[in-house]
Amino acid sequence: MARKRLGEILTEKGIITQEELLECLEEQKFTREYLGAILLKKNLITQEALTRALSEQFGMPYLQLKNLYIDWNVCLRFSSVVVSQGKFLPIGQSDAGITVVMSDPLDVIGIDRIEEIARPKKLKLALVTPQELEEFLMECRKRARAALKNTMGKMNE
Repeated sequence: MARKRLGEILTEKGIITQEELLECLEEQKFTREYLGAILLKKNLITQEALTRALSEQFGMPYLQLKNLYIDWNVCLRFSSVVVSQGKFLPIGQSDAGITVVMSDPLDVIGIDRIEEIARPKKLKLALVTPQELEEFLMECRKRARAALKNTMGKMNE
C-alpha cells in the first residue's frame, strides 16, 4: 500500500486547508525545502502536529519522552553514537529489541548506522519532536560525562 503524503494527512486531519497546502507546495517548487519546514516557517502547524503526521506517514509510533521511563543505562551504552550523531536516543531494551527515538524518519544513513551498532538486537524506532530529542540528548551527554568522570576518578585511586 502506498504511503500517504504529508499534505494529505494534514488536510484530512483539518490541520491545514487545501489552499494552504497548495500555496506551500508552490513555494516548495522554488525553495526545494521540505513541506514540513515550509509549514512550520509559515506558522501553519506546530512541531508536534508535524511530528505526529510524520509518524502516521512512516508508520512509526509518536512518543513524548517526558511521559516515559528512560533506561539511561541503554543510552549510556550507545553514548558514543549519541555524542557523535546527536540524532538518535536509545531509551529502552527488551527481548524484542532496542527502542530508539529520533526526529527525522528520512535519516536512513543514521538508521543504518545505529542498526549496525545494535546488532544482533532489532531496533524499534519511534518519533519525537526535535526539541524533546535535543533536551533528552543533553541529559544523556551529561550522564555520559559524569560516568566517564567517575570511571577516571576510580582509575586514579
